Amino acid sequence: MARSVSSTRRARRRRSLRCALPHSPFDRWEIALLTGVVPPLVTPFTPSYDVDTASLARLVEYQLAGGVSGVFVLGTSGEGTFLSDEQRQVVLETVVGEVGGQVPVLAGVIDASTARVGAHISAALKAGVDGLVATAPYYAATHSAEIRRHFTRLAEVAGDVPLYAYDIPVRVGTKLPAPLMISLAKAGVIAGVKDSSGQEPSLRRLVMERRDAGLDGFAIMTGSEVSVDSALAFGVDGVVPGLGNVDPAGYVRLYGARGEAARVEQERLIRLFEIVEVADRGRMGASSAALGAFKAALHLLGVIDCPIPAYPGIPLDDAEIAAIRPLLDRAGLH
Repeated sequence: MARSVSSTRRARRRRSLRCALPHSPFDRWEIALLTGVVPPLVTPFTPSYDVDTASLARLVEYQLAGGVSGVFVLGTSGEGTFLSDEQRQVVLETVVGEVGGQVPVLAGVIDASTARVGAHISAALKAGVDGLVATAPYYAATHSAEIRRHFTRLAEVAGDVPLYAYDIPVRVGTKLPAPLMISLAKAGVIAGVKDSSGQEPSLRRLVMERRDAGLDGFAIMTGSEVSVDSALAFGVDGVVPGLGNVDPAGYVRLYGARGEAARVEQERLIRLFEIVEVADRGRMGASSAALGAFKAALHLLGVIDCPIPAYPGIPLDDAEIAAIRPLLDRAGLH
């Protein structure tokens, strides 16, 4: 298992991310605006469902070689809510150690209650992460005033490590309203948002409201793999693509492209995204189908050893895994 980074190394890494945003609510974090391609890493397992640290280290190396701007662990793609606290810590320490300060490491601290998220924050800070990503509380029906209290308390626990809101209503049951996020940003509670709502008009409205509020330091990242070109065109700062596990370099090219080149690269990635349609949805859930496809692709590319999802997810069978190979070949991935 990789060792934790020291407090000295954490401080050095935060200084390296420093930017000048005088008199802004973002001063206390002393970090640059989060931009670019920040893939949400899958969590590889051994056949006995232990975290496969060797495969995870290779996945980190694959991402860094692809030129990513950061990595995000223990999110939806990382199956963080399925892991024990011990497994979560193994993931955190392995990734932080393997990255070695080259890019920021963001950690999902997703759970049903403020208290449980606070405990995850403490564990992530111990591992030396550079940012924290939290959803609204879920399972219980919450009011926007309660969501505000939730994020405000989490920011207090996080201290000088930036907190990002994760808007994924299909999983949480609550859509984070733009006015609330702008208000929390003005108060210095959150440093940005990952929008996985799939609601492009509301994402564009958030970009507009950020501009109207003069919150240049507030990061807005899309979680949609298939509309990155349009989102970048109307002003988002980057992308957190699950498919970036499989083709990080492709998303880096897309982020740097403009016009026709961006359209061509986006459409290549849309075709590659067809891997999530390979599995039989009659025998497994959508999460197992999508994450199983990402892991199967990484297995075929020689990055991870075993493509199983977290238990009780059902893995792709041999025929489904074989069907992914021609889609990788078509995308130029071998």
